[in-house]
Amino acid sequence: MKKDLPQNIVEDIAIAVVLERETPEAKVWNVYLVNLKNEPIETVLVSSKGYGQKDGEDVKTSILRHSIGTVGSQDYAKIEAIDEQVFGLTNEYWLSYYIGNQIFDKKFIFLPESIVESNLMRIPVVNKPGVMIG
Repeated sequence: MKKDLPQNIVEDIAIAVVLERETPEAKVWNVYLVNLKNEPIETVLVSSKGYGQKDGEDVKTSILRHSIGTVGSQDYAKIEAIDEQVFGLTNEYWLSYYIGNQIFDKKFIFLPESIVESNLMRIPVVNKPGVMIG
């Protein structure tokens, strides 16, 4: 049963929404998985979706599934591009990966309007401005 499963705690892993570049016309944002561990993670899978309300209407984005493979120690991998129009929604990323033969998983949630200029910080390893959940 569920109580018999090991409690594999996800640590030293983050999801970051990163400002790649900025022009007077637009900002380019990408979502990254950041591995702050001193060991690689393997068979990395991420599903993403957005949901919430926009202009009084319930909105849901498509669920996207990403197979990332292996992310090295102190490294990062791009998950997807993200449009500023969904920053007003709840953006959810469900991560699963293996270390050896043990599976780990965690849900990362960016709340509506949390991806804003005042929350930007320098993202470790990626070394660009963004908003990170660890």
